[in-house]
Amino acid sequence: MLDKILVPVDGSALAEAVLSHVVAVTRINGSRVTLLHVVEENAAETQIDPVDWRLRKTEAQSYLAETSKRLERFNLPAAQVVLEGPAAERIVEYAQKENFDLVALSTHGQHGLSSWNLSSVAHKVIERIHKSTLIVPAHGSAGHRTPNGELYATPYQNILAPLDGSTRAECILPLASALARHHNANLILTHVVTPPDMIQRVPLSESDRDLLHRIVERNRAEAHRYFEQLRSRLSPEPQIRILESDNVERALLKFVEDEPIDLVVLAAHGHSGHSGHPYGRLAASFINYGSAPLYVHQDLEVSEIEPLYAERMLLNDAPPKEKRINAHEYAIK
Repeated sequence: MLDKILVPVDGSALAEAVLSHVVAVTRINGSRVTLLHVVEENAAETQIDPVDWRLRKTEAQSYLAETSKRLERFNLPAAQVVLEGPAAERIVEYAQKENFDLVALSTHGQHGLSSWNLSSVAHKVIERIHKSTLIVPAHGSAGHRTPNGELYATPYQNILAPLDGSTRAECILPLASALARHHNANLILTHVVTPPDMIQRVPLSESDRDLLHRIVERNRAEAHRYFEQLRSRLSPEPQIRILESDNVERALLKFVEDEPIDLVVLAAHGHSGHSGHPYGRLAASFINYGSAPLYVHQDLEVSEIEPLYAERMLLNDAPPKEKRINAHEYAIK
């Protein structure tokens, strides 16, 4: 299910917020974990001091060794890798080269918290990784350690799985169910019923409003039937929450803020299908605006995801020989 997990950490307590979730997720099938630290150049330095550079690499190796020992308390051995260069590019490059199943990271790291939901490094990695991701908010992350500073496994009590009725969206159910069973957690399946768009230049007539009402009622009834079919197939038996709103993303984001949700599990794409973009509208909304830890299952292969505009422009500006390189491979060099 999740055989290989990459965990980028930069040595900060904020970046380590992801570790307790890594422990919680890996317990369902004994995943192999790799801790990655990227030693970056200091932007203020005009020349690199070789002695200082070796010292920083040694410190990074010592930090990863100490972090690995903390994970061993949970019978979770971790490989340790130190790379050099721009952090986001090296993380993406290494994750794709080694074909990890999951990249788990905190939203913020050594540069501290900000009023943005994602740091610049986290945003770049999530946008370009084209892998399943576990994203843990660093805001309010002090609880990932015990009072004496020891790491512990995050106890999931309520796991939310938004579904839109598509087979693509259901791909997250095996993992969500396995996590709920292992943690003895509530598995909550939710769906948002939305009224259909109706072209109008004047207020809707009574017959139009009646039609609108009948469509909404029909969709609500179908949602109930759909979830009853799922309920019989899943263990533990899930809770069902059907919402009604004219905005799916806003309704689900508010639901997560109002309810004690410990983890949101969803597919990168749903009913809209293969858009060529790494994330559909709902997944992108949770990544950028969500308040809870988020697991996004990437249902597309790297080759199925269209390069960003900047990647295509970079490819077009490359020398003729390099233009023949796959856009994804070239962009991370």
